Amino acid sequence: MAGAALRIPRMPQQDQFDDIPGTYLFDRHRSRQGYHLNMFFFSLMKPENREAFLTNEELYLDRFPMSEAQRRAVLARDWLGMIKLGGNIYYMSKFGATLGRSFQYMAGAMSGVTQEQYADMMKSGGRSIKGNRSKKGRN
Repeated sequence: MAGAALRIPRMPQQDQFDDIPGTYLFDRHRSRQGYHLNMFFFSLMKPENREAFLTNEELYLDRFPMSEAQRRAVLARDWLGMIKLGGNIYYMSKFGATLGRSFQYMAGAMSGVTQEQYADMMKSGGRSIKGNRSKKGRN
């Protein structure tokens, strides 16, 4: 249609997902919150940075002006905490790989189960929807 304005659908707001257990939308707010955390993860693409991190984790983290909570989450290997603090799962996978941890391991840890239990759950059709639905009754 000539002259018609292009309609761009609005993205859902974070609060639309807050009532769904385990849902942490990576939106512009989390992206902004996790910028320095994600830059740390991304830096681990280079072998020399992985080596520097593994040699002295705290010193290496000083290069990135993360929040104290983000820093603690990295040092504690709190995978879900990193997501909640703005970590992008795809960048986070670089951190996991640096530590010799698979994506499946991280997903299991975030789900509160071992890597093997997580694999079994996925092979059996995934996580049960029981307890993982909207608290407001939306589907």
